[in-house]
Amino acid sequence: MGIFKSRKISRVSAPVTQNASRHPFGIIDGYVPLAAPQMRLYYALREAVPVIDAAIFKLVRLTGGFAVECDNAAAQSAVDEFVQSVPVGGNRQGLAAFISSYFEQLLTCGTAVGEIVTDTDGVPRALFNAPLENIELKRCKNGFDIEIYTRNGAELRKVTRPEMCLLSVLNPDPGALTGNSMLRGLPFVSSILLKIFDSIGANWERVGNLRFAVTYNPKNDAMDRAYAKDRALQVAKEWGEAMQSGSEIRDFVAVGDVQIKVIGADNQILDSEVPVRQMLEQIVAKTGLPPFMLGLSWSSTERMSAQQADMLTSELEAYRRILTPVIRKICTAYLRGIGFSCAVNVVWDDITLQDEVELSRAELYRAQAEKIRRGE
Repeated sequence: MGIFKSRKISRVSAPVTQNASRHPFGIIDGYVPLAAPQMRLYYALREAVPVIDAAIFKLVRLTGGFAVECDNAAAQSAVDEFVQSVPVGGNRQGLAAFISSYFEQLLTCGTAVGEIVTDTDGVPRALFNAPLENIELKRCKNGFDIEIYTRNGAELRKVTRPEMCLLSVLNPDPGALTGNSMLRGLPFVSSILLKIFDSIGANWERVGNLRFAVTYNPKNDAMDRAYAKDRALQVAKEWGEAMQSGSEIRDFVAVGDVQIKVIGADNQILDSEVPVRQMLEQIVAKTGLPPFMLGLSWSSTERMSAQQADMLTSELEAYRRILTPVIRKICTAYLRGIGFSCAVNVVWDDITLQDEVELSRAELYRAQAEKIRRGE
């Protein structure tokens, strides 16, 4: 039985008045700066703004793969098998799958929690990514360590084996138990972006599906004034039949002074390119990724420069420093469980961001410099 079990959480609903926004992500409009982290808000951001979701998955993939090394050959064989085949959450396999979900949760919520599930002999046999909605963190009585509690409705229960728990935080505030999401600061910007998109959709719904204003102006003679209502109803009936004919083309014939205008034809839709780009620039700057990696071609000659590659490499290495202790703790617990006491070293794959031509040229320059140093 795992430490973190799926439990039904009692939820309290409160009626709210409907605001003017029509987009389905109203939780973003209710964002209050400097308030407590809201996991549902951050996941709603990812669903509402595809660029944010793509950036998180891109960072997870760019962080790269890893290998676990130890000095003992038998232990190396055992840990390799564990890394490749350990069950994760009951529906996946491999330590890499666990770390991907763990890192994704860390970027989205600022805090990631996991569990090492053991058998009756205390040997790790599975891994579990714990949902943060069921987790509560508290400071220990010593004022330094952290205790993890599971929440079942209003009931809090301290985990029985905290040594099997995994906890990581991203950029925590001083003295805070939880970290800060990578999406911190984006709800306000994303709310403006969604309002622009919602307005574009509403305007195109109005303009794209043409609506007409049919006006009948009766003449000044008594006959026209007496039958103005009847003629207006007749015009409306004939116009309605002409519009409901589907793909069939029908002419509309009227007698008298009848004017037909397209509603909204005189109004010009605002250009959204500049404000949308301004909002997207703020979002892209928060992710640390070059715009073209997210499908944003703001320049016809845009490509990753050496400076951008170095900055992105530094970002990815910083994330690796957070994930390395988690991988080491999992593999060390497994080796201790099966009787090995050797140390574990995590080796990450090289981060390759530059073109193959640039890498080959750099390798050539290094070889030439080494040849010069040897005096050949």
